[in-house]
Amino acid sequence: MGFSGTDEVATSRMDLAKTALGGKVKVRLAEGTLDTQQLLSQIATGDPPDLIYIGRDRIGSLAARNALIPLEDCIAGEAIDTGDFIPSALSQVTLNDKVYGIPEFNVVQITMANADLLRQANVSITDVNGSDRTAMSVAAKSIYSLEGRNSDLIGVDSKIPEFLPLWVKAAGADMMSKDGRTARLDSKEAIDSLAWAANIYEEQGGFSRIKSIRDSADTFGEGNQFASGTLGVMPMEQWYINTLNSVTPNAPMVFDTVRNLKGHTIAFASGSAWAIPKGSKNAPAACRWARVMTSTAAWKKAASTRLADRKKEGGDFTGLLTGNQTADREIRTMVTAASMPWSSAVDAMYEANDHTFSMPANPADAEFTAAWQEAVGKVLNKEIPAKQALGEAQETAQKALDAAWTIMDRGN
Repeated sequence: MGFSGTDEVATSRMDLAKTALGGKVKVRLAEGTLDTQQLLSQIATGDPPDLIYIGRDRIGSLAARNALIPLEDCIAGEAIDTGDFIPSALSQVTLNDKVYGIPEFNVVQITMANADLLRQANVSITDVNGSDRTAMSVAAKSIYSLEGRNSDLIGVDSKIPEFLPLWVKAAGADMMSKDGRTARLDSKEAIDSLAWAANIYEEQGGFSRIKSIRDSADTFGEGNQFASGTLGVMPMEQWYINTLNSVTPNAPMVFDTVRNLKGHTIAFASGSAWAIPKGSKNAPAACRWARVMTSTAAWKKAASTRLADRKKEGGDFTGLLTGNQTADREIRTMVTAASMPWSSAVDAMYEANDHTFSMPANPADAEFTAAWQEAVGKVLNKEIPAKQALGEAQETAQKALDAAWTIMDRGN
């Protein structure tokens, strides 16, 4: 449930997993986004799916509801080496020292920019990688000042609300304690980061203008914002490198990692995981599927398949971030993007992958996320200032965490 095997990276690994299960096990995919309430209802009625595919940021609340089984026996029985997984990915699926998911994929951010627009505005990539917020704000206005040439021009997109955790961490703080029990939404670093990121939009006509342009953009086509010269700079997930390289290989791009205020690379990691619901009727087979799908051998096969497809198309293979460190190292040697700017994009992607953090697993992940995202929305809509918005969010988030942890601790 929740998995869609629609591309070569999925189908090539599925073939291996099906072989490992043998002919007696039937595999049926229930595609689409996992519906949490539907899953809980299925568990309550004793008819859950055998295996689910879910965002790692949702593992904590499901585990706290006793909806998932701990995977210690699965990991031991299938000899899964958890040391292969990126630490930030494994921590996202670990609650109270118990592992509830097998990580798959890793999503990180890098700085992407249109080199022509930077040059016209007399801006360098180091001005916009996040290490100097004053320089980045000035760059946003400088690029935006070229708007007379294009009314849809965005100088810098700071990508909030999605990337607020990235900017807060870059300022030296965390939005939650490492044990997942204490919200830290109202720190000075969080308030300053939100105010700064929101002001970047204000200096370019306001968030409504930015969002309207962003929503109408041809993100996955030849008319994407970078290729059409309507976007100067944006931190973006690494998978977009492959999109840009495929549809607009001649776009005037320049890349860097996102950097903290000390100039060091940083990335906010996310991804998916395989988890086994309570009451699964075939947990051993589910575990084997998860093990094979995330194995180094499966990832190498997926990379080889994509590489072959890209060669047929006359394009570059820009790598994969799998969540498996061993697989990542081996796949990087297969990358064919050897010329600029794509080689620098790949370098930035792998560097970011080596410097990740994630939000700790916790039993109130949905409520916590909703609290800070609603705060960002209030600031972007100019309802209240950042300090007030995050102060209110802090109170809401902490109440949710306290209530959820109390219930979970009683259960243990």
